[in-house]
Amino acid sequence: MTMNATRNYTPDEMMTVAAARRLRNGAVCFVGIGLPSAACNLARLTHAPDLVLIYESGTVGTRPTVLPLSIGDGELAETARSVIPLPEIFTHYLQRGRVDVGFLGAAQIDCMGNLNTTVIGAYEQPTVRLPGAGGAPEIALHAREVLVIMKQSPKAFVNRLDFCSTAGRPSALITDLGVLEPDAESRELVLCATYPGVHVDDVRAACGWPLRVADTLITIEPPTALELQTLRALHDRTRTAHTRPVRITLPQ
Repeated sequence: MTMNATRNYTPDEMMTVAAARRLRNGAVCFVGIGLPSAACNLARLTHAPDLVLIYESGTVGTRPTVLPLSIGDGELAETARSVIPLPEIFTHYLQRGRVDVGFLGAAQIDCMGNLNTTVIGAYEQPTVRLPGAGGAPEIALHAREVLVIMKQSPKAFVNRLDFCSTAGRPSALITDLGVLEPDAESRELVLCATYPGVHVDDVRAACGWPLRVADTLITIEPPTALELQTLRALHDRTRTAHTRPVRITLPQ
């Protein structure tokens, strides 16, 4: 990878910013924990203040000040407009077409956008047991648009999944090297954009399948000062909140 001497951001920051920019103000977004949550909250804190975030715990319109550790993090319920039973989230929001964007992550993805969040290795005797699909299959099926955000490596971008947790239909795959979108006919993911200083060979080397490249390849603009400041402040608050010592009072 060619490094720009004046670059003041990391690949992870570029990825998060690129993902956040794809979210329009006022959209209803079903959010996954981790990288999707960081991107969605960055968007909410910058260009999309009316972004409606829904987490799988049933929190609707949540506005966390720090990134949640899990869907059960109290920060989500404390800052939500409402908390709704999970079955109603899927029935009355997702399955009725009221979710504009489903934002997901995964451990593995293939060239058709299928996701693995279940196991690495053989299912009967895996080397790694992952959290599982959760609501991702329903989100991928019913959301009007599906975005996936993942760090890129040959172990994650594989020719064949160890297990298919979620059938793929992403409109975009945002990585720490660039952005892939499905071909209009074959639906195979194709590299359509890279970041400053990233070459096509860098992306191909981090991909486990023969990566196709769009006829017109664009370079995404680097993060602005506001985007970087907001994202770093969000991560700083999160680290402080999650490393704060907990005082336990034992019964006398």
